[in-house]
Amino acid sequence: MSVIPSVDLGEFLSDSNEKKEKFIKEIGDAFESIGFVALRGHFLSDALVTELYREIKKFFNLPQVVKDKYEIEGIGGQRGYTSFGKEHAKGRKEGDLKEFWHFGQYVENDPKLAKEYPDNISVDELPRFNKVGKETYKMLEKTAKYVLRALAIHLGLEEDYFDNYIKNGNSILRPIHYPPITREPKNAVRAAAHGDINLITLLMGAQGKGLQVKNHKGEWVDAIASPDELMINVGDMLSRLTNNRLKSTIHQVVNPPKELWGSSRYSIPFFMHPISGMPLNCLDNCVDEKHPKQFEDITAGEYLNERLVELGLVKPSEAHTK
Repeated sequence: MSVIPSVDLGEFLSDSNEKKEKFIKEIGDAFESIGFVALRGHFLSDALVTELYREIKKFFNLPQVVKDKYEIEGIGGQRGYTSFGKEHAKGRKEGDLKEFWHFGQYVENDPKLAKEYPDNISVDELPRFNKVGKETYKMLEKTAKYVLRALAIHLGLEEDYFDNYIKNGNSILRPIHYPPITREPKNAVRAAAHGDINLITLLMGAQGKGLQVKNHKGEWVDAIASPDELMINVGDMLSRLTNNRLKSTIHQVVNPPKELWGSSRYSIPFFMHPISGMPLNCLDNCVDEKHPKQFEDITAGEYLNERLVELGLVKPSEAHTK
């Protein structure tokens, strides 16, 4: 059994103040305790989800030589393809047992940010791949905006506090393929224990076992969403901003039982990032005598660069701040 609370975004979007307040309390309490919720009432249609899975499976089934041409050097894996085993968790040397793709922001009316972000990569072999990816990106970004509005109210901020920071933000949609395991892994798992970098993560494909969350007792618990739900968790940026009032919880994707090694697993997280200039300085109303300031002042862009180096996606010599 999953112990992850389930909430309904439709309550926050309703005309009922009572339902709206109920949603704000439920998601706020969940993020202050375990840092995860299962969310229904989001903006993804079943048809869009089905088509996205169909397209990403087509991509990962392409010959390796074809996929490799979409792995772009010098951009820290922020767009296009990242090959199997290249990324590792902070503090680990073993690469995770996965390959993935990155869709990034589709900048609107901001030439400066358009130059800052790498261009999205088009897959010539799959004419629907990029169109479906963009549509999914927009629907998850819209869902994330309303989740952050609820959290802003919970934190005693103006409801639109995050709006200007996430508009044209450096968010990433990451379809992941965990290939069949062909031999006993040496100290490697599909995704080693880690915290996410960003503000919040919206995870598609969290159905079934594999994803585990470490609760406040240090126990690993299965995080299982219903087919109509997204799994949403707090990232390190939001944890820093709130002086750890909202918890960025350590989680992992464990290897399946040996009898299931021959199966692929697919997962599609959306990492909601702000613009690089957003200050992550601890909010004044989250710091007091009982809760002294835990983090140094830093911008989102500076923090992202630090973490990309730790993950092995950017070499220290390539790191830069914006």
